[in-house]
Amino acid sequence: MFKANRLALAIAAASLSAGVFAASAGTVATVNGVAIPQAKSDAFVKDLAQRGQQDSPELRAKIKDELVKNEVVYQEAIKRGMDKNPEAMAQLDMLKQRVIIGAFINQYVKANPITEAELRKEYDKIKVNFGGKEYKARHILVATEAEAKTIVADLKKGKKFDELAKAKSMDKGSGANGGDLGWANPKNFVPEFGGALEKLPKGKISDPVKSQYGFHVIKLDDVREAKGPAFEEVKPQLEQQIQGQRIQKMVDELVAKAKVQ
Repeated sequence: MFKANRLALAIAAASLSAGVFAASAGTVATVNGVAIPQAKSDAFVKDLAQRGQQDSPELRAKIKDELVKNEVVYQEAIKRGMDKNPEAMAQLDMLKQRVIIGAFINQYVKANPITEAELRKEYDKIKVNFGGKEYKARHILVATEAEAKTIVADLKKGKKFDELAKAKSMDKGSGANGGDLGWANPKNFVPEFGGALEKLPKGKISDPVKSQYGFHVIKLDDVREAKGPAFEEVKPQLEQQIQGQRIQKMVDELVAKAKVQ
């Protein structure tokens, strides 16, 4: 079912879109002698399809019904002078502007496709940041150095790191997973933690490490060469990024040429 509070805006958008997209022949219905063009229905279907709705005879029948109702109410509103209401006209102008700007941007994007070479070039720029090493570590965070030293002593006595992390760590997120922080670059942590992690031999446990959060007891599980995402994984994001940059540049150039007082 269509929500009533969104109906007028949705159909108004579709009506405006009908003037932007190629018009379809024929009419959906005629209301008091006024024809509702097929283009309005098609634009509405397209808008709903972009939101996940499937085109079907049932959907088009509902759209026809809503368009007829809308036309009836629209005609009554015109009779009562709402087409001259300042607030309504301001909203309509804003809606028309958004629709036309959207069509212009879509046309610009189609006319300026991003090539595979451009995407590869952008990927190569960020690929240089993929190097270095990644560390798989665990930690237990406590409030005082004395607590941290007690934990270190318990670990040396054979107590399990993951059990102590679950019971003692103030970092409840990692604590619930036995203190596991996953694979990460040391630079992703606060300097004190990252520096201690880089110096720690694999499989060993650190002395208490102080940071702004408290005192950490760190265990280094493993080290590996960092692997960044493959080109195909980040291709959609790169395309969106380049596209956004192009659109912004185009808008900036238009603003620079405009006479703004």
